[in-house]
Amino acid sequence: MLVCFWSPKGGSGTSVVAAATAAVLAREGPARLADLAGDQPAIFGLAHDPDTGLRDWLRIGPEAPTDALDRFAVAAGGGLALLGAGSGEVATASPESGAALAVALRADPRPTIADVGRLGATPDALHALVEVADAHVIVVRGCYLALRRAMRVEVTSSAAGVVYVDEPSRSLGTRDVASVLGLPILATVPLRASTARAVDAGVLATRLPDSLARAARDVLRHVGGIRREAA
Repeated sequence: MLVCFWSPKGGSGTSVVAAATAAVLAREGPARLADLAGDQPAIFGLAHDPDTGLRDWLRIGPEAPTDALDRFAVAAGGGLALLGAGSGEVATASPESGAALAVALRADPRPTIADVGRLGATPDALHALVEVADAHVIVVRGCYLALRRAMRVEVTSSAAGVVYVDEPSRSLGTRDVASVLGLPILATVPLRASTARAVDAGVLATRLPDSLARAARDVLRHVGGIRREAA
């Protein structure tokens, strides 16, 4: 199983939501977190960013060996393996490479959460990865600019739904987001200082706030990624 998380605008909390979902999923058994945005090592408090990763695999192209994915995986704790972003730019990779990576990630018996980061309107390897995934979820705040950008992304219409990050200062709420995007709200994540502190300290996985854990479980139940209540 491969579930992708993405946002049309940076700073929406995609990496945090993806990390929390992967951590909850790993409570049921071995799982993987594919980091295409590059922020996961810091979120998990790793001392160093992996030197080689998914961006390097994508640059090689569809002929890249699938067993290489396990060779650059690092333990993130709690039964979770992190596939780091590596070096280079995703923009140089072809859509065929993105589709091939999605197929390789889906083929593994361990479920994988992918932090795709920001997805633009121009089709590229990341679009292909999202299209081939079993499910993909959009992470947004109540931001008019983000919603406008989301409407320009072709894959928006096929998303399983939305994770809404509730920022008190925003005038747009869940009903507005659901109406504009034409998608269900799968979970709401309140913006709290405790979450920011856990992320800044690199201890999110071990001190996962209840609000984030509940949101992750809601998403996983919707996409068929969880079969029982996580502990």
